[in-house]
Amino acid sequence: MKTTLTSLLVFALLAGQPALAQDAAHAHDGAHDAAHAADSARDVVIAGDLEISGAFTRATPPNAPVGGGYLVIANRGDADDRLIGGSTAIAGALEIHEMAVTNDVMTMRELPEGLVIPAGETVTLEPGGYHLMLMQLSAPIVEGVPVTVTLEFERAGTVEIDLAVAAPGARTAPGADHGHHAH
Repeated sequence: MKTTLTSLLVFALLAGQPALAQDAAHAHDGAHDAAHAADSARDVVIAGDLEISGAFTRATPPNAPVGGGYLVIANRGDADDRLIGGSTAIAGALEIHEMAVTNDVMTMRELPEGLVIPAGETVTLEPGGYHLMLMQLSAPIVEGVPVTVTLEFERAGTVEIDLAVAAPGARTAPGADHGHHAH
């Protein structure tokens, strides 16, 4: 039963169901932290031929076992690259996952071979689709407090990025969706 409840919580958090995540911890007050998070979301990070932008995660409730990471990766080069892994100090593991709905059933699976970033194309990691899975969280993810993540690419190598932390249930990075707030 615990596995089933944990699975439901994971799906709810990653699919953007704010009703299950309304009690996320707010450890900082902040205008400074919120401004930094919004700045982080707009930053473009270059790694080889890749441009990474819109990086964010969502605040989690206390004791949540997982969180999701979302970003946009544009490959400006002539050769495919592949996101093959990563790490972060706040999680025991970082995996690349795909969430999909087939016959009205939502499924999530790890992509053990990574995620191809085709030459000349853009791949979006977003709620309800491809995403980073931050597993075995050591502390809650707190709105406004960026999370540093190291991503590993087959060709571009490793790159460190900050995930801006949005409200629970947010569909976009802080500052990216000015008209809609998930509260």
